[in-house]
Amino acid sequence: MYRDGVYGWVWPTDCNHRPREFEIEMHNFMTHEHYTKTLLHECWHIHQHIKGDLKDKHGKRLWCGIDCSQLDYEDQPWEQEAHQMEDILFEEYIRDNEL
Repeated sequence: MYRDGVYGWVWPTDCNHRPREFEIEMHNFMTHEHYTKTLLHECWHIHQHIKGDLKDKHGKRLWCGIDCSQLDYEDQPWEQEAHQMEDILFEEYIRDNEL
């Protein structure tokens, strides 16, 4: 995972249709800040799945019902949203926990 430049990954463990169980895998050689942001990023993907915006259906990755399977990583709207939210959520976490 680390050698591919990936620090975290999440996937449904129960089903692709309305998943409710997920597994998060994370690289463990990160700073506290990077680890926390990565965890928040992956948790946001869980939120996207539960909300129904992000779906895996018939081998395709759908965002709000639109097939986005062929988009490059940086162009994927669910990744753009998760990157934005990891920073927002981290700032809230820092403020609430005074690290």
